[in-house]
Amino acid sequence: MHFVVSDTGVGIASARQQAIFEAFTQADGSMTRKYGGTGLGLTISSRLVEGMGGRIWVESHPGLGSSFHFTAGFGLQKIPARTEVMREVILQNLPVLVVDDNANNRRVLEALLKTWGMRPSTADGGAAAIQVLEAGKNNNESFPLVILDAQMPNMDGFSVAERIKEDPQLAGAVIMMLTSAGQRGDGARCRELGIAAYLTKPVRQTELLEAIHVALGRPAGEPGRTPLVTRHLLRDNRRQLRILLAEDDRVTQTLAVHLLERNGHSVTVVGDGKQALASLEERPFDFDILLMDVQMPEMSGFEVTQAIRKRELTTGGHIPILAMTAHVMETDRERCLASGMDGHISKPIDAKELYQAIELLVKEPSLFAVGKAAAQGGQ
Repeated sequence: MHFVVSDTGVGIASARQQAIFEAFTQADGSMTRKYGGTGLGLTISSRLVEGMGGRIWVESHPGLGSSFHFTAGFGLQKIPARTEVMREVILQNLPVLVVDDNANNRRVLEALLKTWGMRPSTADGGAAAIQVLEAGKNNNESFPLVILDAQMPNMDGFSVAERIKEDPQLAGAVIMMLTSAGQRGDGARCRELGIAAYLTKPVRQTELLEAIHVALGRPAGEPGRTPLVTRHLLRDNRRQLRILLAEDDRVTQTLAVHLLERNGHSVTVVGDGKQALASLEERPFDFDILLMDVQMPEMSGFEVTQAIRKRELTTGGHIPILAMTAHVMETDRERCLASGMDGHISKPIDAKELYQAIELLVKEPSLFAVGKAAAQGGQ
């Protein structure tokens, strides 16, 4: 591969172009030089390039800038990359079997799945689960999803999964395993049995819902060919965003940063509206979304939004702006949207609402007005 990095700087005289690749040598060696540096960068670069089987050189004209070239050799993949096309997942009225010997765990999962529109049935152990599955098979009622507890007396989750996979009429079910104590070798057993997901308790609601979507959305008929859905895989698959947080309250700052970084995002914090505008002017392409309090000193969130949108008329682009406000009236939400903001969440910050709002806005900026009512299905 051949790479070129060009600039419009002061340029380098032809007599100095080879010397700059030597250690501690710079094109301008004077004590009053304008541009600093140790003189090691290009030496290190040339050695890295040589290590990759390539070469490095420069083309430059004083006063017109420079173009640095380097080549590098890369081996071809022995196994072609597979692109996993996710299927559309519809959870509404989806039958799901929850198997757990702990009655409280069953109740919690059953209630949670119902809130997502699914139709859960429960079994208090492995033998009971097999009976439910057999009865469903005899009545032509299948369970596309089975959520198993790993540790159960008499017949554990892996034994249930094995029985499911042995029966051709049940083998199409997507199996998710929940465990309170992962054991060495569990991952290999999951892959051997075609189990789609393996999550460690306690499982957060957002994490479970994301795992269900990933597990059900994968192409059918490819057990063992796709990675096991784990907490780490979900975290790696999540888009890591660069977020500008404009908030003057220290407590809210701390909470928001904690929640955002826990989800893998990087956060830059400013204390008022003027600082938010300055950050966007200095680094216009560094942020994926602006999370902003409405009431701040110097400039309110509304004023900052209007200034940003006015500038975007000439510069192009659109940064999603998510408002945070203690005002939760419908008129407040409408005012946020009318000012040019894309979404709205209320204080105190709710983690689930925050994550959902950000996900919606980075997918479809300007199409969603996100508030508590929207998060509950009223959008």
